[in-house]
Amino acid sequence: MVLIVGHRGGRNEWPENSLHGFRELARLGADAVEFDVHLTKAGELVVIHDPSLSRTTESDGLVADLAFGQRNDVRLRNSIDQTIPSLAEVLDVFQDTDIELQVELKADHENTPYEGLEAKAIGMLRERGLSGRAMLTSFNPDVLATCRRLAPEIRTLSSYDANSAERMGGVIEGLKRQLEVSDVIAVEKGLLGPHWDAIAALVPQDRLGAWVPNSQQEISFWLSKPIRQITTDEPTLSKKLRQS
Repeated sequence: MVLIVGHRGGRNEWPENSLHGFRELARLGADAVEFDVHLTKAGELVVIHDPSLSRTTESDGLVADLAFGQRNDVRLRNSIDQTIPSLAEVLDVFQDTDIELQVELKADHENTPYEGLEAKAIGMLRERGLSGRAMLTSFNPDVLATCRRLAPEIRTLSSYDANSAERMGGVIEGLKRQLEVSDVIAVEKGLLGPHWDAIAALVPQDRLGAWVPNSQQEISFWLSKPIRQITTDEPTLSKKLRQS
């Protein structure tokens, strides 16, 4: 069975990376949730995708510049009362579920990894006894290598797209590098489709995923493929299509 992963908490159905969305995803019973973590200069782990506040919130500025607790005053777009969650709050939502946690470690506005983010995220997962149910994810193989060194008991996932392939010297060359530091590789559907034969020959089926199919046609197509997971903004639709 192909696993269904709620991308950014299922952002087409609920506000992106919101506690409301995470709670709804938990009630839905998705197989896994994917969300993004930044580290502020005040040392707070916050769950938001972009290094800037402008796209997903009603504020401007850099996530890294938020003072401690200031996230509570930043309202998410397309919501009435949702603010930026902390990593601790998101983990609270899923603490007593069996949902897999795919925790993406983000970079700052200059695409530089946050110093110490890996260790802080690992520490929180360990404290809550979630190491066995979590995956630490990144586009950056150096970040994944650090995660493996610091926490060999926590699985890693590489996000991979056309930009990754170009940066790493080609589709297959980059995938070979990512396989060295990743338990699972999630490949963007626009890259995975045209290169399916070559990628499927290299990456074992139980280690391969597709992101982000969202239409009924796309979801049905990837649910029919021999892969581990799909990461989608439409988890409710995906569950219905898988059941049918």
